Amino acid sequence: MDTNPIPVTVLTGFLGSGKTTLLNRILSERHGRKLAVIENEFGEVGVDNQLVIQSEEELFEMNNGCICCSVRGDLIRILGRLLKRKDRLDGILIETTGLANPAPVAQTFFTDDEMRRNFRLDAIVTVVDAKHVASHLDSGDESVKQLAFADVILLNKTDLVAGAELDALESRIRGINAVATLQRTLNCDVPLDRVLDVGGFSLGRATEIDPKFLEPEYPFEWAGAYRLPAGTHDLVIGHGDGEAHDHDHGHADGHHHHHHGNENELDVVVMPVPSLDEAAIAAVRDSAVPVFSDRENRLEGGGRIIPGAALNRLHLSGGSGSFKLEVTEPGHFLVFEGCGEEPLHILSGGDTVRPSWQADFHAAHGHSEGVSSVGIQQAGELDGKLLNDWISGLLRTKGNDIYRMKGVLSVKGAARRLVFQGIHMLFDAKFDRDWGTEPRMNTLVFIGRNLDRAALNEAFRGCLSA
Repeated sequence: MDTNPIPVTVLTGFLGSGKTTLLNRILSERHGRKLAVIENEFGEVGVDNQLVIQSEEELFEMNNGCICCSVRGDLIRILGRLLKRKDRLDGILIETTGLANPAPVAQTFFTDDEMRRNFRLDAIVTVVDAKHVASHLDSGDESVKQLAFADVILLNKTDLVAGAELDALESRIRGINAVATLQRTLNCDVPLDRVLDVGGFSLGRATEIDPKFLEPEYPFEWAGAYRLPAGTHDLVIGHGDGEAHDHDHGHADGHHHHHHGNENELDVVVMPVPSLDEAAIAAVRDSAVPVFSDRENRLEGGGRIIPGAALNRLHLSGGSGSFKLEVTEPGHFLVFEGCGEEPLHILSGGDTVRPSWQADFHAAHGHSEGVSSVGIQQAGELDGKLLNDWISGLLRTKGNDIYRMKGVLSVKGAARRLVFQGIHMLFDAKFDRDWGTEPRMNTLVFIGRNLDRAALNEAFRGCLSA
């Protein structure tokens, strides 16, 4: 056992609050620490890794989902890999998605034995956008949980808010969390000893905020065990030809389901289980957790599912679809269903197979209803005037619904990358480093409510230089 566990700092805060600014500030200072950075953003394309400055620190990017859900298996794997390094790290920084409840991330360091032995959760640092946080607090977003769990709160962008309003905001934050240290900042300019090695995290306070803090959460919402003979069976999602539901796991109970990708996609894992005793089911359940963060097998309707440690991303039409489940050896099989709205059932020889065992795994967290992301990656050069006109019009008409927008763009006639970031109506763009030999690829992401994917893609393509 390592008697001197590595300190871990979790950087959180709602979209656009300044987490990446704080991260870059830490990486650019001469602090003499050897750090590793793990970052994740709620978006379909990876942008943050292009916005983090080049440094000697190791950067690990997780962009296949929200760190509080399916990516947690990735987090455990990366941390395990870091333990195998010959040179010891002085600390680890985890930048979470702006839409994440930080509790499940913190939970990782207490519910996994290896993590608990080798790492010490030092503090949760929450960055607050003083200009926009009030509207998010009013709507009950995850920003409330980010403040509640914080050990350190940076009230950032103070230059955008008048003094009296800032005092009222600080008082409101104190009403949510009276024990965290709070500091007003501009561009996250804060002494590093206020955010690193502060020894601020308290497990007791975490369980006071969330009595279920130490209860495990899973990246799937339901699991069922089916006894199947060898052969080809039908795995059907949705209501198929009047067939009865195999299960009803709370889809009508008001529970909020959250999709991190297309709503017409469903993640399913099928794994053999040697028996239906509690220990055997628990062992397979735990081994399925990291599978949900693996590279997925994308399957169209009629595609083949092979039982094993593989993530199958099923493409649905109108919430329904039928797929072939190939079984080579008879036995019991555990089917794990990710976040989905429609029931799952299995047919063998045309007859419905009922689950021999089933259980719900409702996540205790969910992103705000209607919040989604649209990512665009496309080669080509952009017409600067067309781009400016489009962005200006978009912010004017949809600014209230756009929580965050950011990207790296290739503008015709410019040798350097155009980096842009926006929050609601605020927008900033500047040229940074030369493209050099790097392919000139446009990468951008929008995060917000009621986003029209087709319209955004079409409008962006209209900005490409002829």
